[in-house]
Amino acid sequence: MIDVQGLVDPKTGLVSRRVYSDRALYELELERVFARTWCFLGHESQIPNPGDFVSAYIGEDPVLLVRDSRGKINAFLNTCRHRGMRVCRADAGNAAAFTCTYHGWTYGNDGKLVGVPGYKEYYYEELDMEQWGLVPVAQVDSYKGLIFGCFDPEAPSLDEYLGDFKFYLDIHFDRRDGGIELIGGVHKWIMTCNWKFASDNFTGDGYHLQVSHISAMKVGMGGGGNQLGRLAGTERYGVETGNGHACTLNFQRDRLGANSEIQDYIESIYDEKVDRLGDLRANLSTGAGTVFPNFSLLGTPTIRVWQPRGPDKTEVWAWCFVDKAAPAEIKEMQRLNYLRTFGMSGTFEQDDGENWNMCTWSTQGHISAKQVMHYGMGTGKETYREDVPGWLGPKVNEIQQRGFYRRWSELIVADSWAEVPNHNGNGHNGNGYH
Repeated sequence: MIDVQGLVDPKTGLVSRRVYSDRALYELELERVFARTWCFLGHESQIPNPGDFVSAYIGEDPVLLVRDSRGKINAFLNTCRHRGMRVCRADAGNAAAFTCTYHGWTYGNDGKLVGVPGYKEYYYEELDMEQWGLVPVAQVDSYKGLIFGCFDPEAPSLDEYLGDFKFYLDIHFDRRDGGIELIGGVHKWIMTCNWKFASDNFTGDGYHLQVSHISAMKVGMGGGGNQLGRLAGTERYGVETGNGHACTLNFQRDRLGANSEIQDYIESIYDEKVDRLGDLRANLSTGAGTVFPNFSLLGTPTIRVWQPRGPDKTEVWAWCFVDKAAPAEIKEMQRLNYLRTFGMSGTFEQDDGENWNMCTWSTQGHISAKQVMHYGMGTGKETYREDVPGWLGPKVNEIQQRGFYRRWSELIVADSWAEVPNHNGNGHNGNGYH
């Protein structure tokens, strides 16, 4: 059994480089992190009609997310029960049934096995078709249109899992009637990096902005005007709400529209935001954020999933999200802004990808792998405010990353959910908070 003790010290922020390069640890991640946490599968706007489906993943397990003919949303392991062939090889579409192209077993969009070639002649009608439907994802639920799935029936509910982080998700996904929708399809690309580098960066890494993104920020990419100047006077924090979820928080209305038209739109919906979210949240904005383990968001606007493909490879799935009620011309402007900044060839995306690739390579040498990463910035400087949920770190800090790796470590060492602490709420002290 691999020794997993001592890989992460959340109080000091020291993390062994083995967590990014060790193949045995990666296999343990698939079992103890991805196979029993809630992972993003899709958005309701992608499957509005009976029979609509999209392909997804939980870790490296392929999943089929489908709205069945009665309108119920289900998720299944996307492999035939006969020989394991994918029953659906399309990214998205509409189907009443899915037929395996190897031997022809056919499943309804409710997951039931409905057709077997040679059922009479070869199986002598002795195959119990009721027992050989698609393997269901144990729990499927949605929050504000975001659909998540979890293979572990003993895991906490999605509502409990998200906990206080729902407060911040609403700022992006529930500011207008009808919520959001995904436009422009899904973009996918491969990075030669460990998935955790991307996830922990998107919990909110304000430290790298003035170095990695300095050129783009000086010319106003993604924010209209000089972003450094805009951010300098903002009351900013890192927020860690417990259970690995974290984001950045600005005590300032969203004034970082990509151009004057988008900024005018943001201002025009202010009263509606107050009605839906209350005066406090209408005057807050969040930048980056991550729902543990691998669902991230950014106000450019994009959501993405960091799909693990080995200890040194990540497949990025990225979407552009917009308010469903926004005018068509605003949606198109936001889509173009996403492409220019955090699309696969976006200015900021290229900076980040280069960093994460190099960081991963630095964990693979014999001596390099024995070193530790330092996520200790701001340790002991956490504060608690009554008006917002979670613990707040100073303007530039690493409170979010410490929370992320604490949750990773807790899952890795635990044999079941019963052994995993629940840090949700302002009273947790897993990072040494009072």
